[in-house]
Amino acid sequence: MGTTTSAVLAKSALWDFGIQWGMWAISSALQTERFYDATGSGTFIYLALQSYQWGSSVKTKRQKVQTSLVVIWALRLGLFLMSRIFADGVDKRFNHVRDNPKVFLIYWTVQGVWIFLTLLPTLILNSEKNDVQVGTRDYIGWGLWGLGMFLEVVADRQKSAFKADPSNEGKFINSGLWSVSRHPNYLGEILVWSGLYLSASSVFSGWQHVGVLSPLFVYFLLTRVSGIPLLERGGMKRWGSDPNYLEYIKNVPVLFPSLW
Repeated sequence: MGTTTSAVLAKSALWDFGIQWGMWAISSALQTERFYDATGSGTFIYLALQSYQWGSSVKTKRQKVQTSLVVIWALRLGLFLMSRIFADGVDKRFNHVRDNPKVFLIYWTVQGVWIFLTLLPTLILNSEKNDVQVGTRDYIGWGLWGLGMFLEVVADRQKSAFKADPSNEGKFINSGLWSVSRHPNYLGEILVWSGLYLSASSVFSGWQHVGVLSPLFVYFLLTRVSGIPLLERGGMKRWGSDPNYLEYIKNVPVLFPSLW
C-alpha cells in the first residue's frame, strides 16, 4: 500500500469517526436526531473534498469528476433528508434510541462505517498518482451514476407529492417509478455507487480493487439491514390485510424492474 494512500485513508477514517462521535455527544446530550442526516451528508462532502486536496498535487479529470459527483449526490440527499425531518418533526428510526446514549452511539458509529466504506473508491482514487485516459469504463460508470441520481430524485419527488396529497392519507404509493419497483430510490442508490466504483477502478490495481466494497456494502445495507427489510415489514404491518397491497407486492419486484 502506498504511503500517500495510507495517509489519506487513515486521515479520512480519523476525521470520519471523529465527526460522528463528536456529533453523537452533542446529539445525545440534547436527545435529538436532527443532526444525524446532515452530519452524514456533510461528512461525505468534507472527506471527498479533503481527499482530493490530500492526494497528488497533479489533479486528473477522473478525480475532478468523481469528487464533484459525490458532492452533488451528498448535497441532494442531505437537503432532502433535512427537509423531511424538519417537516415530520421526528425520525421514527430513532424512537427508543435518542434517549439511550449507548444504543445511540451504535447508530452514529454505523453511519461512520457507511461513509468510509461507501467513499472507499473515491478516497483511493483521489490518492492515486497514476492516471489513464478517460475511456469507455468511465463513461459507463458516470452514466450509471446519472441513471441512479435520476431514479433517486424522481422517486423521492413522486413519493413526496403522493404523501402531500390529503386524498392519499393511509395509502401506499404504487404509481410512477413505484409501479415498476417497490424501492426505486434504493435501486438508484446502488447504481450511483456502482458507477463511481466502475469509473475509479480504471486506475486501480491489486489491493485497490477493495473499493468494490462500496457498492457491495450499499447493496447489503439496503437489501439486508436498514433499508428494504424495515420498510417491507412496516408495509406488511400497515397494509398486510389490504388485497390491493398484497397484489402489489406480488406483481411488482422489490428492487429491479422486470424486463419482460
